[in-house]
Amino acid sequence: MASTFIGNSTSIQEMFRRVSEQFTAMFRRKAFLHWYTGEGMDEMEFTEAESNMNDLVSEYQQYQDATADEEEYEDEEEVHDE
Repeated sequence: MASTFIGNSTSIQEMFRRVSEQFTAMFRRKAFLHWYTGEGMDEMEFTEAESNMNDLVSEYQQYQDATADEEEYEDEEEVHDE
């Protein structure tokens, strides 16, 4: 028996951030870049991919911050109700 779980959690942003940092470090040194440019890719595609990854991490951070703000607001309501 096999099963699959698909979840969307803001905790994934840490993994995205780590991958992005590793990518940035390698891209700055142009590690392995010659393999891709030799096959027809443009260096700008990597820059765009890095930007997209940073945007994704920022978007997850916004959702996490919004959730934290909602929880804080709910906690304040409970204190005032007592």
